[in-house]
Amino acid sequence: MRKSMVVVEGSYAVAHAVKVCKPNVISAYPITPQTHIVEDLSQFAADGEMNCEYMNVESEFSAISALIGASATGARTYTSTTSQGLALMHEALFNASGMRLPIVMTVVNRALSAPINIWNDQQDSISQRDTGWIQLYAEDVQESADMVPQLFKLSEDPDVLLPSMACMDGFILSHVYEPVILLEQGLTDEYLPPYSPEFMLDPKNPMSFGAFADPSTYTEFRYKQEKAMGEALKKIEEIANEFKDIYGRYYGGLIEGYALDDAEIVIMAMGSVIGTIKDTIDELRHDGESVGLLKVRSFRPFPADAIRAALKNAKVIVTLDKNISIGKNEGALCTEVKACLHNTDTRVPVIGFMLGHGGRDIPMSTIKKIINKAKLVEKGIFVESEFADLREDLA
Repeated sequence: MRKSMVVVEGSYAVAHAVKVCKPNVISAYPITPQTHIVEDLSQFAADGEMNCEYMNVESEFSAISALIGASATGARTYTSTTSQGLALMHEALFNASGMRLPIVMTVVNRALSAPINIWNDQQDSISQRDTGWIQLYAEDVQESADMVPQLFKLSEDPDVLLPSMACMDGFILSHVYEPVILLEQGLTDEYLPPYSPEFMLDPKNPMSFGAFADPSTYTEFRYKQEKAMGEALKKIEEIANEFKDIYGRYYGGLIEGYALDDAEIVIMAMGSVIGTIKDTIDELRHDGESVGLLKVRSFRPFPADAIRAALKNAKVIVTLDKNISIGKNEGALCTEVKACLHNTDTRVPVIGFMLGHGGRDIPMSTIKKIINKAKLVEKGIFVESEFADLREDLA
């Protein structure tokens, strides 16, 4: 019998999901707002609820470095971090991906300094988009927890073997208490088999990981990482459907549409803002507005073909980004969407809005203002990408 819903903190739901995935090694360093995840995991380990090695380290760089070593020996490994902690890992993230190590990490998205800010935006994980890690973005607490076994299954697939990030918005999801179904151990054992790597460090079968590569071989390593991302693109939907078959829950694989079929204005976004957008769309459609949503769940690999197909009937596309590419005056999602629609038969205008930086609230009124600007574009009036809700007294 499946468990009923319980009200728990988002961080606890994620920690519980990690526990039932039975990692062999966990190594993490506490940093707000990620701390509660590793606090709960360390308590599970101390209470004997987990049969794993929990490593206390002196920094986030040490945490990921320890897991690189552990994963190379064939261990299932997990960590979590945020913001400056993720930035401190930057150098080693390339090593984990280049060595094809299926480490799973929860990134509790938080703004980067300076100025110092502990609240949510997605600049931290977006800044790591080219390190070769899979990145999925969660809409709510249930999805944040349910992503964990899905990413272990995806990363450990022999055709993929890439590390992955489960991205959840800090405080908005990590510290909220809401009803969730905690992952059941029996169902998780059915869904996620033990990790059994073909290649690992073993004195009885010596091999090298991360060895020296000169110009005659280096390019092919990068090519194989890109090919592995292509395999992940194929399997994310498959893995999401397998999860649905066992647990009965589904969030979309790569993308998910909402009121999309007849929508002329389509909003695209990632993360917890999706809930606010849905509420806004429900209200506007009740008043006869033709507005829809395309939730982007997978940012890396980027599902260009699926997005093109989903947007075939759109007249205006609006992207919402909790990040900015400084010097480009737009967010990463906006840039990616423009690129994937370039040279297609459909010439759909794409306008981007940057918002929610440093945890600034994104109310329904902001979404409505953005939609009103999209209507101007629909009438042929040019609208540039911009910061939404910019305070003129500070700008």
